[in-house]
Amino acid sequence: MAEITMARLQELMVVLYAVGLVFYFIDYLNKDKVAHRSAFWIVMTVYVLQSAYLVVKIIETQRFPVLSLVEGIYFYVWLLITLSIVLHLTYKVGHAVFFLNVVAFTFMTIHTFASEQQSQSPIGEALISELLFIHITFAILSYAAFAMSFVFAILYLLVYKILKKKKWSKQFGRLPSLHQAIIGMKSALYAGIPILLVSLILGIRWASIALEEWNIFDMKIIGSFFLIAMYGVVLYLNRSGRLTSNDFAWANIIAFLFVIVNFFLGSKLSQFHFWM
Repeated sequence: MAEITMARLQELMVVLYAVGLVFYFIDYLNKDKVAHRSAFWIVMTVYVLQSAYLVVKIIETQRFPVLSLVEGIYFYVWLLITLSIVLHLTYKVGHAVFFLNVVAFTFMTIHTFASEQQSQSPIGEALISELLFIHITFAILSYAAFAMSFVFAILYLLVYKILKKKKWSKQFGRLPSLHQAIIGMKSALYAGIPILLVSLILGIRWASIALEEWNIFDMKIIGSFFLIAMYGVVLYLNRSGRLTSNDFAWANIIAFLFVIVNFFLGSKLSQFHFWM
């Protein structure tokens, strides 16, 4: 019972940390005070849970838990989160805090679903299955966010066309303004990109544990990296002023077509994405 509780605690930390990273990414791109504050308190919650877990381990083993690779990784993650919190509170360097937490999250997933740890645990298979479940859930959430950016892009072009032709209708008042449509597209990308990145990290970790043979150059993995890069470029060009208004909307529409291709064709061509 105690082992199951500890395992659930680690899963909770991974999920919370993933959500915190999403908020940090939004703040990193948009200097959003609400996202900044939310990210900090979520990561602080993870830190408190991690510290409690570390104390329990010390009490159980009567030593500092750094004698194995898995234990060492956990302590390393704890140190990285400690450092990110210190930087957040003192130097206010958002870029360093964000990237430091990306590194820490990667190592946290390695620790939580470490093959050495799971081979010694009677619930190892359940944990690995739940890792797959979290990976798929985050992937679908990212696709939903990209669908929202697609919808707002369509609405932007529709409103732009109505305004240009000056042909009002009764439904015009129910449409968003051009500014609202732009904000909708950006917000969807702020959420979708980091969620897909988290999903990709978890998926690669699952494959390395659960599969005897898999290839990093699998079509679905390449497609997911391509989507992150493509949406990242679209967002960067928009923020730099080189992709605005109609062009930004069309870029979102075209990018979403690649999401659909990756979702269906990528899964068909993949060596191990059999859930499709």
